[in-house]
Amino acid sequence: MDIDLIFKIAGIGIIVSVLNLLLKKAERDEQALMITIAGLIVVLMMVISQISELFETVRSTFGL
Repeated sequence: MDIDLIFKIAGIGIIVSVLNLLLKKAERDEQALMITIAGLIVVLMMVISQISELFETVRSTFGL
């Protein structure tokens, strides 16, 4: 696992939180919720690919 992944997730979190704050101040709560959900989905897709890579490594290590 690279440190780049952690920085990417942190960057997405910062961008989503700033957009969420701006949209809530503009009283656009629905769009703020959609931005938050989209950010969560992007991060989950990044993490799922790393988890599948981990399972493949464990499988090849133990010969399963």
